[in-house]
This record gives sequence, C-alpha cells and structure tokens, in this order.
Amino acid sequence: MFAKEGYALIAGAAIIAAVVGGLGWLNGGIVGIILMCFGAFLLGFTLYFFRDPTRVIATVPQNTLMSPADGKVLLIDEIDEPLYFKGPALKVSIFLSPLNVHVNRIPTDGVIEFDEYVSGDYLVAWHEKASELNERSQLGLMTPSGHKVLFKQIAGAVARRIVYHVTVGDTVKLGDRFGIVKFGSRMDVIVPRDSNITVSIGDKVTGGLTVLGHLPEVSN
Repeated sequence: MFAKEGYALIAGAAIIAAVVGGLGWLNGGIVGIILMCFGAFLLGFTLYFFRDPTRVIATVPQNTLMSPADGKVLLIDEIDEPLYFKGPALKVSIFLSPLNVHVNRIPTDGVIEFDEYVSGDYLVAWHEKASELNERSQLGLMTPSGHKVLFKQIAGAVARRIVYHVTVGDTVKLGDRFGIVKFGSRMDVIVPRDSNITVSIGDKVTGGLTVLGHLPEVSN
C-alpha cells in the first residue's frame, strides 16, 4: 500500500526510470548498466519512501498519547508555547529520516481547534530553530477531557512539501492518517507540562503504535 500523496511522484519516477532504463538498454556496455541501475534505484526508492503499511491501532485508555510519526525521539523539553497553549508546555520532537515511513497520524482523540500553515526556511530538521523557522503545519487539538495537544509537521533541508488533510472543526481519532511530509522531516508534539512522557531521547517510535506517554489525569 502506498500513500495517495505520492501517486504523482511515483508515476513520474516510473516514467523517468523507463526512459533512463531504455537509454541504458540501447546504449549497452557499462554506461548502459549504470543507467539501468539508476532508473531502477530511482523507482525503488520512491516506492519505498511512499509506502503506507496497514497498522492495527490498539484500543487504549483515554488521554493516551501515541506517536504521530515513525522516527527517533530527538528532543524532550519544557517550553513556553505562544500559539495554542499560550503558556508553559512540554515538547517531544521526532526526527524522520528519508528511510522512515512518512505518513503522519493523529496522536490522540479530539477536535481540531487550530490550523495554520507557515511557509519558511529549510534548516536541517534537527536544528534547534527548525520548529520556529522552517516550513510547517501547526494543528491544535482539544481532547474529550479538555486537554490541548499541538502537533507540527516540520520540513527539513530535503523535505519541501507538507501535506495535511484536517482543518478546524474536524473530529479526529487516535491513529487516523492526516498527512505526509515528503523526503525527510520532523514532527513536534506539544502537550501540557504535567503530562507523563514515557519515551526517552534516542528511542525509536512507530506512528500509531508507540505510546509517547499520557496526558494529565482529570480530577472528578
């Protein structure tokens, strides 16, 4: 299964691979072999990048926070968040290499209250200022228990195209596919500061399957 956002690029890669492979076959010799291998690599990498494996999302307790992306935990930090929280919060950053699955998923149940796309720079995704300066989407979600969650798709030095399919007013479920960042990126998840984050820096996570932690308990 492949991400629908990649269909056009997959078709383009297939055409280029066919042309380059055909030229290689006609040319023959070492140069021909190199051309055919290049065409095969281009198509194979594009198919691999846009893979969208089927995942069975587990039933979890309310206020569970799942990873919205595949990758490695890059940063866990206390911040002051001015857009949606407008105050203290906790940020978990996940780095996606070009080899990771890049389909992004909703981290917890709720309703989208905030939706903003920001054009920007293309610093490397692990740069400390990437979250503030790079091209990004910024999506704020209110959970059924009244907690805010802000998650950001952030373009890196290679990624130049952010795609997402949710907007203000949408009701979303944990694990729902909502978008993709093409060719390497970062995902920031921002939650209340007193949330219990159960992953550590350097941990590998899987979108829709790895628990990042739990939002604060709600007093009755």
